[in-house]
Amino acid sequence: MGIRAAILNRIVAALLPLFLTCAVAAAEDTAKLDGLFERLGSAGEGEASRIEREIWIEWSKSGSPALDLLLQRGRDAMSLGDTAQAIAHFTAVIDHDPAFAEGWNARATAYYQAGEFGPSLADIGQVLTLNPRHFGALVGLAAMLEESGNPQKALAAYRAAQQIHPHLNGVAEAIQRLEAQEKGQEL
Repeated sequence: MGIRAAILNRIVAALLPLFLTCAVAAAEDTAKLDGLFERLGSAGEGEASRIEREIWIEWSKSGSPALDLLLQRGRDAMSLGDTAQAIAHFTAVIDHDPAFAEGWNARATAYYQAGEFGPSLADIGQVLTLNPRHFGALVGLAAMLEESGNPQKALAAYRAAQQIHPHLNGVAEAIQRLEAQEKGQEL
């Protein structure tokens, strides 16, 4: 065995525990989210609200303290009304970890608040590709579809969000409103 192969073997041996630890942590995160979503489906309204907060906390964990800080800085900028700065922070998060769905979701929200619906919709597509259970992205999609005059597609998106989170704030009302519009159009 050559020196190069011996060095590579040592590097792999040194890094393997780290990779396995990361894989186990990812599996634990998935298992925790699976449990939360299972409980969410059968929870009462008060408990559902608490479980929803837990889900958002889990979704906001990138696995990197630096990315978590960037995400928080973007959220802080949004709360101050500085959507351009928020978009810049969220873009940095996405550039560093394109598989982190919450970075895409946060930027989609910032784009929406900035009135940039096209980029917002594109980012929501990324969120739902990475995390099909993201009820927040589904509601954002539904709201944009409704605003753009696509009530049937908006209704489908709201219903999909409600299937995931039966007590999601405002969704039942949106479904009733769109169903009433749909019935009124049929007459």
